[in-house]
Amino acid sequence: MAPRPLSLSLDLIARAHPDTVPDDPNALTLLPDEDLSPELDAMLARRASSESGLWVFAYGSLLWSPEFGFTEQRLGRLRGWHRRFCLLQRRFRGTPEKPGFVLGLDRGGTCRGVAFRLDETDPHATLMPVWRREMKGKGYEGRWVRVETAAGPVTALTFMVNRQSDRYAGRLSDEEIADKIASACGHLGPSAEYLFRTVEACARLGIHDRHLWSLQALVAERLRDGRAACG
Repeated sequence: MAPRPLSLSLDLIARAHPDTVPDDPNALTLLPDEDLSPELDAMLARRASSESGLWVFAYGSLLWSPEFGFTEQRLGRLRGWHRRFCLLQRRFRGTPEKPGFVLGLDRGGTCRGVAFRLDETDPHATLMPVWRREMKGKGYEGRWVRVETAAGPVTALTFMVNRQSDRYAGRLSDEEIADKIASACGHLGPSAEYLFRTVEACARLGIHDRHLWSLQALVAERLRDGRAACG
């Protein structure tokens, strides 16, 4: 059954968050490339030599803003992990005073997403942009996972939430998460925009995630009621 139309919209988000927010580099310390590059080499060394194809499994912002070119994409299912807004965002789409949330993969359940096949001529150079994007804030752990697709399973790199990070929020209720998403805004824009674009991408792909669908309705309700303000 097709999901109902979204309650959340970019127009509603823009009306609730009309002002820009300056970047605060002190809000989140980012790892430099000289630290990230050896970690990527170590991750590639753990990739089985028998694997065919270089794949990345996307479940959040990579669905609508991939950090790479790709030669193939397949809808896929990852078992043992579920998509959840469980990682606080104190920079980019939030501030230390009003942190937003971004998605992570947390333990249990299943997650539907997209497996992207990348050029594997130079795996390090190909993966470095997405590795930098996901790993520089120390909120994620990279892992090779088995993704089921209609054309057969593939082994893909994906990013689990780092439970040891001080950004890991644990399992809050959808209402608590919606409160933070509705009010948070950073120099890249509102946290609600990240949510909207992810739900929109999932809907376009035929992926209906109850957590995302519940949150977009709750956030829309809060924005309409004026329970949000940047800064």
